[in-house]
Amino acid sequence: MYTYTWKKYLPVIRILLKRPAGTDHTVSLNRTDFEKTTKLRKPVCSFSVELGKGRLVGVNPPAAAKDLLAILQEDAVANQLIRQHQYSISLNSDFILTVKNISTAAAEKAGEE
Repeated sequence: MYTYTWKKYLPVIRILLKRPAGTDHTVSLNRTDFEKTTKLRKPVCSFSVELGKGRLVGVNPPAAAKDLLAILQEDAVANQLIRQHQYSISLNSDFILTVKNISTAAAEKAGEE
């Protein structure tokens, strides 16, 4: 459903995935890109998911998150990054995409236990 939109933003998302761990990296997305893919005037696309080892962590993510993961898995560079690191990715109702590399935090938690 949102595949075309995510492909459009893939170069920017790839840059966000490459940035160092520990801080939130955000990009503002265009609302009309999401409106074009659905017939809704105000599409509800907000989500918050974690990616670990190239897979979504959690149950039943929304369609927008599933489509984003599919696009990331299709791209060679992005696929390698999401397999090597753990990310928290969220999209809020203002269409601001936030990508955070949480690999170091996840490794520290595992080391404490």
